[in-house]
Amino acid sequence: MSNIVMGAREQVSSVIAPFFEKHPMVANGLSRLGLMMFTFFCMSIIIFLVIDLPEGDFATAKIAELQSLGQTVDPRMIEILRETYGLDKPIMVRYWDWFSGLLTGDLGMSLSTQEPVWDTIQSRLPVTIMLMSGVLLFMFATAIPIGIYSALRPYSAGDYVATIIGFLGMATPNFVIAIIAILIGYEYFDTVITGINSDEYLGQPMSWAKFWDSVQRSWVFILVLGTAGMATIIRKVRANLLEEINKPYVTTARAKGLSERKLTLKYPVRLGLIPIAATIGWQLPVLLAPTSSSARS
Repeated sequence: MSNIVMGAREQVSSVIAPFFEKHPMVANGLSRLGLMMFTFFCMSIIIFLVIDLPEGDFATAKIAELQSLGQTVDPRMIEILRETYGLDKPIMVRYWDWFSGLLTGDLGMSLSTQEPVWDTIQSRLPVTIMLMSGVLLFMFATAIPIGIYSALRPYSAGDYVATIIGFLGMATPNFVIAIIAILIGYEYFDTVITGINSDEYLGQPMSWAKFWDSVQRSWVFILVLGTAGMATIIRKVRANLLEEINKPYVTTARAKGLSERKLTLKYPVRLGLIPIAATIGWQLPVLLAPTSSSARS
């Protein structure tokens, strides 16, 4: 039996090893994918354990809430709640139930709304994706040109104005910007914006009319969430581009008579914007929480 296993292993190795030697990018991608999945698995265990560390659970919190309202609670109710939600099981059993459900798309029931978690997410996902896309587009479409201008004209009046505006957007609390935007909408556009949808579309399934209503009212959320991230992107674009335009290859190209516009846009700007793409990874989690809580569908 062992000889059969060893022979099969050698045959598989003889086929896979040459393929990976010819396609090193595939091997590197699979290696990174495996490392990512292992990291995700380890982080899920750590997060689950940290959440379970405090004393008490949902059952005891629910009983305490009912008692604070003056209701008489049967002591057996705690056991019933713990059994209903599987809180009486060992922690590793509960983790496996959660993790296996996560892999199969079963996210369980919401403890607050008593509805399937996926149904709650699904109803809010289109609006959240729309808002995040709009915020990212607004941030990058505004911050990148400002950063390029600041790098090409450092320490000029425009550079100082752009820097001040960017840092004001980052330093001003979002709720202050939201109040100002709502007042502007009411004063100059005769529009009262209290949510992502008008009252007539609240609780209605997604449709083209509801989607267009969301688009028309989303500018406040995009403005509020986008101004906070602009300053960081402006400073990164400015710093990266200043570093690139002072490198020898730019000086050589300029000495050979290449036009300043073509020289700047073709080489330094492209190279300077590569690190900016990495900011999308940490911008998405920051944007996801506020948009999901502020969007009312």
